[in-house]
Amino acid sequence: MMRALIGTSLRLRLPIVALAVILLVVGVRSTSEAPFDVFPEFAPPLVEIQTEAPGLSSSDVEALISVPLEAAMNGVPGLTVLRSKSVLGLSSVVLIFETGTERIPARQLVQERLARVAPTLPAAARPPVILSPLSSLSRVMKIGMSSATVSQVDLTTLARWTVRPRLMAVPGVANVAIWGQRDRQLQVLVDPDRLRANGVTLQDVVTSTRDAVSVAAGGFIEGPNQRLAVTHTSPVKTAADLGLMAIGPGVGTAPRSALPTVRRLTDVADVVEGFQPPIGDGVINGGPGLLLIVEKQPEGNTLQVTRDVEAALAALRPALQGVDVDSTIFRPATFIEMSLANLNRALLIGCVLVVLVLAVFLWDWRTAAISLTALPLSLVAAAVVLA
Repeated sequence: MMRALIGTSLRLRLPIVALAVILLVVGVRSTSEAPFDVFPEFAPPLVEIQTEAPGLSSSDVEALISVPLEAAMNGVPGLTVLRSKSVLGLSSVVLIFETGTERIPARQLVQERLARVAPTLPAAARPPVILSPLSSLSRVMKIGMSSATVSQVDLTTLARWTVRPRLMAVPGVANVAIWGQRDRQLQVLVDPDRLRANGVTLQDVVTSTRDAVSVAAGGFIEGPNQRLAVTHTSPVKTAADLGLMAIGPGVGTAPRSALPTVRRLTDVADVVEGFQPPIGDGVINGGPGLLLIVEKQPEGNTLQVTRDVEAALAALRPALQGVDVDSTIFRPATFIEMSLANLNRALLIGCVLVVLVLAVFLWDWRTAAISLTALPLSLVAAAVVLA
């Protein structure tokens, strides 16, 4: 058998050499383009539904949101495990499917059932959201944003409307979660004593504030040859603008002569610019800041996604004046790059030792050439099979 194989190889030496060259070219190219990760995709397909319910306790979230969603999702084809987690103001329902289940059809089945149960949820709950599909390890980077001159509120605005949309456009990125954010709000801090002194109820404050910031339909005006749209422009831009809004029973509906002395929101409350009570904080290098969690899609290449995200951050640098961006807090690509560097170094040392051994013990350049050709071909063939 071995003689026949050697004889055939010698007779067809030119095709064998051509095939070896093709194998080397294909192997080097496939190895350079192959995706590398710390672990392969080991988790079965899953779909996660999250529902925000501000103000509801954990028990209320469990009874009013998580249980109805679980009941609606029972019996989805291919479903093996159904579990949920209910915390203050948030419900998370996770559906785990059989290995090999296609993600897109599974998500469509879940979406159909979710559309039927969503209208039955309490008014305090926001619309349920199906999260983007994530890889097994999910997190590909953690990016810290901090500043000594930019406030936490402005930093949140910058991260939410500038950094996050750009990172979401990177191929392979499934989601960018922001921890420690402080969303800008106009807050009306009511003083009960001032309410009582001015004869105004809390409902009057709520109604006046809602009417001041709500956007109403503008309608249109018919012209002789065209229809002109009427746009409602809110007069409230800052906390000072909101504080000047009139407040009191009948304001805006009663005749001017029947109105009492006009009262403003500032007469009964302190109108300030602030942020909602935070649930958590982002600590960056020992100080306050924002932590951006970059999660990748199941088919994403960790090395390529990391490099593209870093390139996007470099392109955003002119828009981040006064902001320190640290993309090395958590970076699995560093481990992969170090592993590849160590492997290349080990292969290089091994090749040098093989050459020395062959030169010392064989003293035959033909045998040494055959060995030095066979070894890289074997390694490249193994790389092609793995890819």
